[in-house]
Amino acid sequence: MTNATSRILWPLAACFGWGVALRAAAYRRGWLATRRLGRPVVSVGNLSVGGTGKTPLVEWLARTLAGRGLKPGILTRGYGRRRGDALIAIAPGAGRAPDPRAVGDEPAWLARTLADVPIVVGADRYRAGRMAEDRFHVGVHLLDDGFQHLGLERQADIVALDATQNLEDQALLPAGRLREPMSALARAHFIVLTRTELADPAPLEARVRQINPRAGIFRSRTKLCRLVDAQTGEAHAPGAWRGQPVHACCGIGNPQAFAGDLASWGLQVTGRSVFGDHHVYGAAEIEGLGARAREAGARALVVTEKDAINFPARWRSDVPVLACAVGIELDQGPALEQALVALIEPPATPGAQY
Repeated sequence: MTNATSRILWPLAACFGWGVALRAAAYRRGWLATRRLGRPVVSVGNLSVGGTGKTPLVEWLARTLAGRGLKPGILTRGYGRRRGDALIAIAPGAGRAPDPRAVGDEPAWLARTLADVPIVVGADRYRAGRMAEDRFHVGVHLLDDGFQHLGLERQADIVALDATQNLEDQALLPAGRLREPMSALARAHFIVLTRTELADPAPLEARVRQINPRAGIFRSRTKLCRLVDAQTGEAHAPGAWRGQPVHACCGIGNPQAFAGDLASWGLQVTGRSVFGDHHVYGAAEIEGLGARAREAGARALVVTEKDAINFPARWRSDVPVLACAVGIELDQGPALEQALVALIEPPATPGAQY
């Protein structure tokens, strides 16, 4: 979006901001009802539209809570799916691979990555949560992309903030990418600063502490776990392609961060193709990207796992297509785990019988 276009949209952004403030006040004062599920809810969200590294954080939380025997389930809207009003339950099971066009690309990725965690997709997260409790007996809900979903009561709010983005310079929708102003961080319990390997997080952390001195603030980095051949499924060690010329391709919220990650992982990026967030690829499009990469001397086309999820069933490429399987590393992961569990697991009553 150009600066001129952004300025034209400022009046609409101001109206959007007033609406956001009014809605938050309505929930805070009880004018709009907040519903409560039977099990604790942990919201994981952000302030901007996509691209903050939230989904790997959801994965980390699900694995961490499962490791404590808390039986997590994920509630997600499923952005970009065909039937946005449908309620879809994705039962646990090895090898599950739901259609991303039916459930959304991020739920499809989570389902393949977290085989033992039930996922319920639906715009009505309360109904989704009731289904998760009744059908899968979950012990705690992870409310994906839930910071603005004020209609559902939660025990903890976790917000992911990208250290590579200066939120102070960004405008509210539709002039910018912000869903809420930074002052909304005052209601967060924990804030995770992501991609700190690519930018100094100190200025952002200082600003967050001014807004919310009570919140726990944690730093994280994106790590490359492996490179997976998107056609054969063959997995390569993180350093297997170090120094090799590759063509980067992505349709995600923060393509600059992907390029920065590739460079930090030692890949030689000779060219880039960038599409809109949640881009759905066609077979001819992939073939054209592969041909472009080969002609430029690249030995592979490198994409994110979310991009690979959005590939069609049949496609071909002149060069290997490698999907980056990533995870998140938290500097003080055990401290976040302990503080979060303290919020969602009330202390046992002395003398209680079990």
